[in-house]
Amino acid sequence: MPNLTHMVEQIDVTRVLFLDIETVSGEPSYARLDDTFRKLWAHKAPGALKRYGEELTEEELVASYTEKAGIFAEFGKIVCISVGAVYRDKDKQLKIRLKSFADRDEAKLLTEFSEMLDQYYGDPGKYFICGHNIKEFDVPYMCRRMVTHQQKLPAMLDISGKKPWETKHLVDTMELWKFGDRKAYVSLKLLAAVLGFPSPKDDIDGADVGRVFWEEDDVERIAVYCEKDVLATAQLFLRYQRKPLFAEEQVCYVER
Repeated sequence: MPNLTHMVEQIDVTRVLFLDIETVSGEPSYARLDDTFRKLWAHKAPGALKRYGEELTEEELVASYTEKAGIFAEFGKIVCISVGAVYRDKDKQLKIRLKSFADRDEAKLLTEFSEMLDQYYGDPGKYFICGHNIKEFDVPYMCRRMVTHQQKLPAMLDISGKKPWETKHLVDTMELWKFGDRKAYVSLKLLAAVLGFPSPKDDIDGADVGRVFWEEDDVERIAVYCEKDVLATAQLFLRYQRKPLFAEEQVCYVER
């Protein structure tokens, strides 16, 4: 069986949709939760903080909700899905088009994203979705939030119960770096530094997204940040293929 890196080398990059999501807590603060979800977070928080079996103080519950709730689909929500589609222009030069589905209304952005996915990338046997840690975070999170909103899963994300060889259309750039090592998480920024391509930089990072959403109400700023991660993921994919990186003039931003 060919190894993952060899398989990636054979993929036509114009059939790949690069993707990243940004998530926040479901409510602006722990105090805004109803009684049921306060109790459920009190049960969840010790594990989220790796303090298993401990009982947290009220102050610790408040702080942990702000810091950690967004990474759990049961307590958080998606505020942005950014994608990058690669195509060839009239001169046969590769370009990448970046677009964001960003909205305060999660159900709306999920619907719009799903419609795009089914319309342009509806065949898992022909197209691919690529992201960094997409198999453990982005894809499960999107699926869980769609189920929460009682939305039909698009064909590319309808993977429940599928065998590994039936989900080869999901390409995880972090998994490609593991080479059998199942323990380590390697960030996109670290791989950018190691492999020598521009690191995704902005005036915020992942820890700031909740504050920017709930306190500054700035979805556009979050979208800009998310699109930079998508571009970095695409550059990482090209590194795995040993192909030239996208230059600045090859990057297009939709509706920006």
